[in-house]
Amino acid sequence: MTKLDCDVVNCSYNKDACCVRKNIEVEGEAARFASETCCGSFEQKRGNCCSCDIAEQVSKDTDVSCDAIECRFNKSHKCSANHIGISGRHADSMRETECASFII
Repeated sequence: MTKLDCDVVNCSYNKDACCVRKNIEVEGEAARFASETCCGSFEQKRGNCCSCDIAEQVSKDTDVSCDAIECRFNKSHKCSANHIGISGRHADSMRETECASFII
């Protein structure tokens, strides 16, 4: 599993800079830059309701599926990095997020 830090505060899965999902998907099959990737698991918070309210425990350990085939951490569509960051602080859609750890 990958240690994941997420600063996308508008995502319903974000709680205390952690993702409460047990898995996420990084999209950007043809990406050559981090800005061409995104978190395909992003779900915008709606009102006071958020997915993190039902989480029992927040953990930084997350299984990361990755479509960014040029990234050096992509091993058979799984992220092999020990630690990654998802950025897009005030994103309103998944296209406004990115895998900040993407490296060719």
